Amino acid sequence: MAEGGSTTVVSRADSFKAAFGSRDFRLYQSARLMVILGAEAQSVAVAWQVYAITHSALDLGYTGLALFLPGIFCVLPAGHAADRYDRRKIILGCYGLQAICTVLLLWVSLSPTMLAGGRIWPIYAVLIGIGLGRAFSGPAASAMLPSLVPKEHFVNAVTWGATVYQIANMSGPAVGGLMFALPLAGIAVAWRGAPVVYAFTLVMLLGFIVLVGMIRTPMVKTEKKAFSLRTVLGGLEYVWKTKLLLGSISLDLFAVMLGGAVALLPIFATDILHAGPQGLGLLRAMPSVGALGVSLTMLVKPIKRRAGRTMLICVGIFGMATIVFGLSKSIWISSLALIVVGASDMVSVVIRSSILQLATPLEMRGRVSAVNWLFIGASNEFGEFESGLTAQWWGAVRAVVIGGIASVFVTSNAAWVFPRLRKADSLTAESLMASEKELSGAEPID
Repeated sequence: MAEGGSTTVVSRADSFKAAFGSRDFRLYQSARLMVILGAEAQSVAVAWQVYAITHSALDLGYTGLALFLPGIFCVLPAGHAADRYDRRKIILGCYGLQAICTVLLLWVSLSPTMLAGGRIWPIYAVLIGIGLGRAFSGPAASAMLPSLVPKEHFVNAVTWGATVYQIANMSGPAVGGLMFALPLAGIAVAWRGAPVVYAFTLVMLLGFIVLVGMIRTPMVKTEKKAFSLRTVLGGLEYVWKTKLLLGSISLDLFAVMLGGAVALLPIFATDILHAGPQGLGLLRAMPSVGALGVSLTMLVKPIKRRAGRTMLICVGIFGMATIVFGLSKSIWISSLALIVVGASDMVSVVIRSSILQLATPLEMRGRVSAVNWLFIGASNEFGEFESGLTAQWWGAVRAVVIGGIASVFVTSNAAWVFPRLRKADSLTAESLMASEKELSGAEPID
């Protein structure tokens, strides 16, 4: 009996860390931890800097629009490139571009004349460059992940990837807020605030490039289709025909875009909660606290049944927690609401990411990942613009509350518009493909 119990414990421990048996997966997740930490710290510095200069919710929203715009034009060709060329080299090139853009942000912040008179267009110009790098790296990184681990460990890899993301996402804003606000002994006045954060981000980007450069997993060979409008749009066509994918991706698009409040956190921290840069860092970190707790729980107890229904319920909770945040006047209630926002969103992220890869053929993963990346960009970066615009019209509180209500409404309708998503059961390729009846007899997509 004791021997059998010991075997069970070992088996569970091995299952918990299964994906980390791959050297390249360990390298990649270490690199992601660094680069997301830097990116989140940088986002706090950019948001605080822009709002301090303009005191405008709309100008704050334009930061998200600047990051999103390149994706509209580039992400579908980026998906084709991810299916045709070495994904690791694409990622390295894109993050090299982001490193250059971070150097430019640092230079702009250290040059008093660049932002004199309330000018912030240089910041927007650099953000467009960062958005271009993200547009090409996103599909390649998403499509490369299944190559780093054995097939049977993929859901564990997705959950660990989400966990690493949330650890960095939780720590990055706090680091950015502290570095931005705290006086640093021996540092010249010109280097305090945003420049310190941008320098930190640059170091993290360089560390990412070094670690990803050490990955040796060979690129999975697929047939190199000629560049054409049909091949570029192949991912979009596949998602449209695969209702399970379309439902999971579009639910995230509309619910998060409408219910997202992150872009308005500088306004809440400054004008409503009166918490300053440190409070902004705290609020930015809270969704990741909730998400991290849930992701660690799912590593021990992964979702085995009723995945689609679970996703719908959690997105509804996301919208309701957003309403609570919008109505709160206490930083502690606001923080608790954001923890629930992050926890519910994490469940949705793991389910959607698993569906995305498991229900997509190998040769289509780059292009389908590009469609997913475009939808995520729309929900996050364009959602920031939408939040800034509605806050300009109605005020920050009304914008967040109305957005949360709209998110709950979208979720309730999605349950009936996409019955395949509602009925999706276990997160295995066989189960997901079986639930997608429309794929049988469909013509192959180039």
